[in-house]
Parts: sequence; structure tokens; C-alpha cells
Amino acid sequence: MSSEPDRDPLGLSDEDAVRLGEDGAVRVRTFRLIVVVAQELRTLMDQLLRADGLTTQQAAIITVVDLLGTPSLSQAATALGTTHQNARQLADALERKGFLRVSMDESDARVRRLHTTAKSESYWRDRSAADQQQVLDWFADLTPAEAKTLFELLAKVEHRARAALSRPPAGPDTKPRSRSGHGPTPGP
Repeated sequence: MSSEPDRDPLGLSDEDAVRLGEDGAVRVRTFRLIVVVAQELRTLMDQLLRADGLTTQQAAIITVVDLLGTPSLSQAATALGTTHQNARQLADALERKGFLRVSMDESDARVRRLHTTAKSESYWRDRSAADQQQVLDWFADLTPAEAKTLFELLAKVEHRARAALSRPPAGPDTKPRSRSGHGPTPGP
């Protein structure tokens, strides 16, 4: 018999589930499930884009640029929830591939602005319908009402997460410690 605590498929121990209560355990499991599903969907989209030498992250930055017009690199990074350095790497790769143009801001030479290209517009216009159909297939097990409810619920969670991201991060003293006192407790 193992001395390991019993864990459910999403890694929540029985002890943690009891401590959290039924509602709390469902919320933590839901968070974990969203992380797993997000990674699976990203992998599926990466597989679709791979033949053209693109990634889901690269597609995301192009989407952000299209939505925001000519955002700064920092604005694009914030919209993606990533670092300036990562956004710069994505932009540089897309510029080499001809999908983005990076230019100096007219009023501040330190700021870099992102612009989509005609190649990008043509590429996404040509594949948009097929990509949308693939997404519909991934969500095909949901009824129309379930799809609408899922969207509305995730929008609520996203709103709360975005608000949390706009607050200053907690300091190192506020991280939960493990029971042994030797470092942070594993994530939710």
C-alpha cells in the first residue's frame, strides 16, 4: 500500500479537497482543468499551423496587432499576458517571415510599433474558414446553450483574472509556504 495521499485525476489530494470544501475543490479542479484544456487546444492549433512554420503564440500576437491597430511592443505583450522579451521574440520571428513589420514610434524612438503586413492579411483570410471549422469541431460536443454558457462563464473568470493582473504582484513574503516550512506550496 502506498503512503502517497489519494489524488483525483486533477491532482487534488483528499486532504486538500476536505480543507477546501466541496465548492472550493470544484473551483480548484476547474482551474486545473482549464489549464489542461488550454494546453491541449494550443497543441492542436500548433499542429494546424506547423506546416506553415507558425505557432499559436505567433498567431495570437498577429490577432492582437490586428485588434489594436499599431500597438507598441509593450502594449502587445500586456495584451498577450507575456513579457516584453517574449513579445519581441515573437515579433522578430514574424517580421523575418513577412507577417509583421516593426517600426520606430514617430514621437519616441525608444518605442517599437507593430504593424501587420499584406502577406499576413492574405494568409489569414485564406485559412480563416478552415481554422474556424476546426474550432467548431473541437467544441462539437457542446449544445448551443452549453457553448454560450461556457463562453459567458469563462468571460467572467477572464475579467477577474485581468483585474488581478492589473494589481501589483504580491511580494515574496506573501507566498504560501509548505507545511514543512521549506518553500512555496505547489500551485492550485
